[in-house]
Amino acid sequence: MANKYDVIVVGSGSAGLYGAMNLPSDMKVLVLSKKELTLCNSSLAQGGIAGVYKPVDDDTTEKHKEDTFIAGKQKNNPETVDILVKQAAHEIDTLIKVGVDFDRNETGELDRTLEGGHSRRRIFHHADATGAEIVKKLLAKVQTLPNVTIKDNSVMCGLKKTSTGFSINVVRNDVYTAYHCHYLILATGGIGRIYAFTTNSSIATGDGIAFAHNIGAEISHLSWIQFHPTAFNDHKTRECFLVSESVRGEGAYLLNNKKERFMQKYDKRLELAPRDVVSHAIMEESRATNSDNFYIDIRYKGEEYLKHRFPMIYENLLERGYDMSKDCIPIFPCQHYLMGGIKVDKNSETTIKNMYACGECSCTGVHGGNRLASNSLLEALVFSRQAALDIAKKKDSAPKDFEEADFSFSPDAKHIPTGIKTAVRGILQRSYFVEKHLDEAVSGLEKIKELEKTILEGNYIPAEDYVESMAAVVCAKIILQEVVNGETP
Repeated sequence: MANKYDVIVVGSGSAGLYGAMNLPSDMKVLVLSKKELTLCNSSLAQGGIAGVYKPVDDDTTEKHKEDTFIAGKQKNNPETVDILVKQAAHEIDTLIKVGVDFDRNETGELDRTLEGGHSRRRIFHHADATGAEIVKKLLAKVQTLPNVTIKDNSVMCGLKKTSTGFSINVVRNDVYTAYHCHYLILATGGIGRIYAFTTNSSIATGDGIAFAHNIGAEISHLSWIQFHPTAFNDHKTRECFLVSESVRGEGAYLLNNKKERFMQKYDKRLELAPRDVVSHAIMEESRATNSDNFYIDIRYKGEEYLKHRFPMIYENLLERGYDMSKDCIPIFPCQHYLMGGIKVDKNSETTIKNMYACGECSCTGVHGGNRLASNSLLEALVFSRQAALDIAKKKDSAPKDFEEADFSFSPDAKHIPTGIKTAVRGILQRSYFVEKHLDEAVSGLEKIKELEKTILEGNYIPAEDYVESMAAVVCAKIILQEVVNGETP
């Protein structure tokens, strides 16, 4: 039974780990991490996890649902949003039980912060490194489970549907290994790295989405992309450090190039408007002032408060030459999150039977056209558990054997040419960054099709560079087709 598992989970962020943790203990499970175990977008999540848990300030799941729909432009899926808000208390309670150290106030009660788009303080946090704390504690828990094997630095470079489930090809330290399973959970993260500027980690290259598409899974709303308004802007780095939503939630101001507040011109909610509203406001103000110099300012809160409430952001900004207790911090919108992805039902099952998708690579419909702050970690947990529960119901009817697909490739295959990912990033940045530019999207789509032809007609080694180039082209093609067809929110 070597290399044969009941369930394979591709991805070791919050969705992958929580899904593995909730699977029945008598199922043999393999979790694959593309890079080191803690490198994922979940670990970069600063603000927190939203949810109505032991509510205060007359908060209710209905209010959480209403805020989610308002932020999502009423394009959300009512059924999955209902599941999201009602399961939040269970998932937060589970996190506490596995040791997640949420911040508490001076009376020892769980502290709740406010973020843009929320009508109540319902975001639970671990200072400004909530995602990292959650991944750390989930990983520690999963590593104790005798039925779960975890492999790091393992890149999925092939996926095939078989008569008994799925086969995947994995390259680790230049060695290729095929694994086989009855049930597959894709928790491979988003697409940020196919943009020129993103807050996402290096694993967010759309691999899982592209492989799912290539074997026939339906992809939904891939152009529903969130651009975060307050990424640190030094005009140099491609991976942009995020100045968390919670900084605005705790009272920061947004300033234009004249160091003047401007949100009052665009929305009555001012700095606490949803992310897409603020990002569009910055773009409009940029044209009005003929400048892309913008700032976030929370100096008035003082050094002691800022060091305690935002220790990671404070230190990261110091390393970049800015003291947030004394300086206005340069910011600008940046690609941040994907609301669309592999289409799934309420149990996270894709349109391919027994293949599931969870977390940012999936499209549950809960976010609609714009994600409400801190609903992403919640979605990852709620719907990975939904997948685990559904698999548990099916496990007794699983096949007893495994069909093993072949992944051999030509001995004269060569490495894919460099430059494809860079070309894709430039095309997307020009075609669809906060605002859509139809002429650029039309011409960009033709260029993407040319790159696709290069990939399809080439004889390439299925190594990491090939996988990421292929994924960039597949995802960019779907995004630009939606932009050209007017399907963006």
